[in-house]
Amino acid sequence: MNYISTRGAGIGERHTFSDILLGGLAKDGGLYLPNEYPKVSADELARWRALPYADLAFEILRKFSDDIPDEDLRELTRRTYTAQVYCNVRDEENAAQITPLKTLGVENGAPLSLLELSNGPTLAFKDMAMQLLGNLFEYTLAKHGETLNILGATSGDTGSAAEYAMRGKKGIRVFMLSPHKKMSAFQTAQMYSLQDPNIFNIAIEGVFDDCQDIVKAVSNDHAFKAQQKIGTVNSINWARVVAQVVYYFKGYFAATKSNDERVSFTVPSGNFGNVCAGHIARMMGLPVEKLVVATNENDVLDEFFRTGIYRVRKSSETYHTSSPSMDISKASNFERFVFDLLGRDPRRVLQLFRDVEEKGGFDLQASGDFARVQEFGFVSGRSSHDDRVDTIRDVFQQYDTMIDTHTADGLKVAREHLQAGVPMIVLETAQPIKFGETIREALEREPERPAAFSGIEDLPQRFEVLANDAERVKEFVAERTR
Repeated sequence: MNYISTRGAGIGERHTFSDILLGGLAKDGGLYLPNEYPKVSADELARWRALPYADLAFEILRKFSDDIPDEDLRELTRRTYTAQVYCNVRDEENAAQITPLKTLGVENGAPLSLLELSNGPTLAFKDMAMQLLGNLFEYTLAKHGETLNILGATSGDTGSAAEYAMRGKKGIRVFMLSPHKKMSAFQTAQMYSLQDPNIFNIAIEGVFDDCQDIVKAVSNDHAFKAQQKIGTVNSINWARVVAQVVYYFKGYFAATKSNDERVSFTVPSGNFGNVCAGHIARMMGLPVEKLVVATNENDVLDEFFRTGIYRVRKSSETYHTSSPSMDISKASNFERFVFDLLGRDPRRVLQLFRDVEEKGGFDLQASGDFARVQEFGFVSGRSSHDDRVDTIRDVFQQYDTMIDTHTADGLKVAREHLQAGVPMIVLETAQPIKFGETIREALEREPERPAAFSGIEDLPQRFEVLANDAERVKEFVAERTR
């Protein structure tokens, strides 16, 4: 398996999974993808159906990481995906499944389900990939006797998932940027209450896109990146995306009885990493009917999938909403899909994303390329605060199930794209406790709280507020890595 950049770097060169694991952007500013997607045979699909999650993860990941010995990779996946790690299940009988499928009911002739992805240490789907990433990083660094300084950006869940996965890991420091005062109280407490000496929380005076831009600016300073041994855990990291491919297969097997059936997935989306994993699963051969992209009021992706116009919003045009992990107006992983949409033409991709930087976006409707979107199964929709409150209330009353705000966005949009006879799986993103204010508004009751998180908002918090300035962040990192 060789990896290339969406903008052309690496074509004619050799880049293994381990080569790109610790980095983020390619040297030309593009994102890494395999030179071709591995295909899954009918025999493999049949054999994988009965596998436990850890062994399914091994089978899928080994197709992308042939430079890691099988015995090492299998040990890593089995150490990662255990009932002890993913113990925050609402139904203890399903703990061993890691990602239980919760059937809600049949609506408009379509079975409607939630794929529970938030049973990990930080109660968010980001744990599914991040726990593996922590183990992969430690394994790779130990093998080569190296250290790594992780620089990341979060709108809420990525940061805590990364910090809980990396805390105490040998040879690793984490510098996590988050938008100052723009996360929920629970999200903030999860991150800022950590006192581990290898964890550094930086609150940036701005919005998430500003944090993300700083990470990209630092990654593009190749001299600083090399000197400080900077890596990333944001969804631009390929290992995170491919780890998320696993639960699409697991969800498919749970929702069907045979591999002749097709299913649709709805994915609450901000940075496009989660639904990009679904796109990859579909390209590998998973029988996916539709990939439904659900956004909140920050509807950059919905606008594209309706019109073919990708129009990045400025920080002043980015709304602070009650589903804050999707308050994103510049979807970093979107470039991977555009690369496939344009027939993997790196020159065109490079020009389009130059247009994003210089003109604020691009229009694929005018060029005729947008027509191909249907070939990849994508549709989309948008949700508002009132929509998510109504959905939280309706799902609780109708199905006795409490959902978080982002999952509510997903369910609202999923209902707009149901097809009779085609199971619709909505990817759950987090547990309701992370967004208590909106749960109280919708249900007039407190959200369910796992015992391990009792009183977390009252713990001492450790963080530093910095201006929206990449140079100041570089100074902060350099001061703490001497």
